[in-house]
Amino acid sequence: MHRKFPLFFDITDKKIIVYGAGRIATRRVETLLAFEKSLTVIAPEASEAIREAETAGKLTYRETCYETGGIPDDAWMVLAATDDQAVNEAIWRECKQKGILVNVCSDRGLCDFQFPGIAFADDLVIGVNAGGTDHRLARRWTEKIQKEVAEEWKEI
Repeated sequence: MHRKFPLFFDITDKKIIVYGAGRIATRRVETLLAFEKSLTVIAPEASEAIREAETAGKLTYRETCYETGGIPDDAWMVLAATDDQAVNEAIWRECKQKGILVNVCSDRGLCDFQFPGIAFADDLVIGVNAGGTDHRLARRWTEKIQKEVAEEWKEI
C-alpha cells in the first residue's frame, strides 16, 4: 500500500455522519468534535460519551440503524464504524455512488482516507499515520507528540 499524503481540511460546517457509536466510533467522534460541532451519529445504541456529547449540544444522535439510501446527498464525509462488516460495506457502496468521502474502520481497502492520530494545542495540529496497518504504533506516537506539545505549550 502506498503512503498517504497528509491534507488538512477546514471541516467547519461540513456535514459529517458517523455510523456506529462503539469504542472506535466514539474515539473518532471525540477527535472530530475538537474541530467541528455539527456531527451526526447514527447507531441503535450509543456509548456514554456520545450521549453526553448529545446532551451538551455538541452533536446530533439518531438512535436507529443504517438504512440503504438514507445517507444525505449533501454529506461531505461518512465514517462507517459499525460492528457489522456487511453494513459498513453497504455504507461504503452508497457513499461511492454519491461521491461522498468515506472511511470504513474495519477495512482500509474501503477508505478514501485514513483517520489519523491527532495531537494539537491551539492552532498547532499534528496528524500521525502508520499506513493503516499499525494503529498501536500511530497511537503511541500520537500520545508522545501530544505530551511534548502540552509540555511546550506550558513554557510559552
